[in-house]
Parts: sequence; structure tokens; C-alpha cells
Amino acid sequence: MALPTPSKSARALVTGASQGIGLAIARDLARYGHNLILVARREDVLNDIAAELEKKHGVIVEVRAVDLSDADARKVLIDEIKTREINIIINSAGIASFGPFKDQNWTYETAQFSLNATAVFELTHAVLTGMLERRTGAICNVGSAAGNVPIPNNATYVLTKAGVNAFTEALHYELKGTGVACTLLAPGPVREAEIPESEMSIVDKVVPDFLWTTYESCSAETLRALSKNRRRVVPGPLSKAMNAVSSIAPTAVLSPVMGWVYKKMG
Repeated sequence: MALPTPSKSARALVTGASQGIGLAIARDLARYGHNLILVARREDVLNDIAAELEKKHGVIVEVRAVDLSDADARKVLIDEIKTREINIIINSAGIASFGPFKDQNWTYETAQFSLNATAVFELTHAVLTGMLERRTGAICNVGSAAGNVPIPNNATYVLTKAGVNAFTEALHYELKGTGVACTLLAPGPVREAEIPESEMSIVDKVVPDFLWTTYESCSAETLRALSKNRRRVVPGPLSKAMNAVSSIAPTAVLSPVMGWVYKKMG
């Protein structure tokens, strides 16, 4: 199964498209000739990206400045895309918090749940009926390797990502034989190819460069996996190592260690 063929009427919808994984995938899809709908909060940034991609690749790029954690704003987008020919959706938008759950800002935590989980759930549902009717489509939801294991001091994030992981993999099996591909992207640490030394975290300095996944390599590996309708893609050596460790290490050992690290990040 290949990715759906680009067409004048179809659009690839990418959330979290203003930066990171979402931006990298949007750029690759434009390079392949797909017309796009880019979704993020910062309209000025999206407009600059749209102009870049239209000029470079000759595709149509629509911009939707939407805070997907806001139910009313999300509904406006959902009502629109239900009526559009969306042949690819990349649910990449997400945020995280670190530190004890009881100490977190509740407004931020509920927004995190709405963005990381509810928006993925609702947007996937909004485009799925049309994909099934056309018997072609591709869904990629960005979960996380963090969704594989309970991590103290990252509780809300792992709640949302564990849900996205399981939801997407369940949907993958439901959609077998329908013509619609569904792949979970479960990355570990991902970063820019080059980071100024002044902006490097302790983790950036300790972990060798060759172990990191760049946004660009993550996008390339993800789209290859989606085109083959793989259930899950874990890009890059460090992410693969984390995925392997989380599947075999006892939770009673792994969780406290990771929780200590995440508390420091908070």
C-alpha cells in the first residue's frame, strides 16, 4: 500500500505544523506533491511556511490557525474537514508537563489532555468516514515511547500518549483491508539536526549526536512506514533502544528511575 496519490481536490491535514515533527512531515508531503492544510496556533508562522512550500513545490497550502485544546475552536475545524476530501491526516500537535501531578497548573493539564488525546480522537473520527467511502487514506497519530511505561512526574503526558498509542494500534487492525492505512508514530527524543551549544540541555550534551533522531529523519522514516501500513514506527536508534528497554525492564525498576529524571526536568 502506497500513500494516497496527490490530487487537486485532496488535502493532507497536518496538526502541530508550525514546528518539529509536524513541520518536517508537512515539508516532505509538499515535496511529494500533496496539497496541504496546516494547523497550529501561530497564524503568522503558518503563513510563512505556506508561502515557502507553495513557492518551492507548487502545491496549494491552506492555513488554519486553531488552538486544538479549545473545544469550540476545534469544532469549527472538525465541521469543515468533515466536508473536505482529506486523504492524509498527521496528528502531531502536543504539549507536555513535568513534575508532581498535584503541583501542576490545572488549566494547563486539562489543555494538555484536550490537545494530546481528545483532538487526536475527534480529528481522526472526522476524516475517517470519507476515507472509508473513497477506500483510500492514511492516518498517522503521534504517540510516544513515553506511553509504554508509567513515568512519575510526567503523569498527564503518559496518560494521553498511552491512550493515543493503544487507540491508533487498535484502529490499525480495524482498518485492515479497507484501503485506509493507520500507523502509530512513537518517538523518543527528537531534535533539530544542529543545536547551538548555548541552547543545549544536559541531555543534549550527554547523549552522542549519532543516537538522536532529527525531525527530518523522523519524517522520512514515518512516511515510509505509513506507506507500508505498518502498525508502529519508532524512529532513530535512541528511540528504538528506549522502546526495547521499556518492553522488557520491570516497571518497578524502570519507573522510579525515569520519574527521578523527569522530576529534574520539571
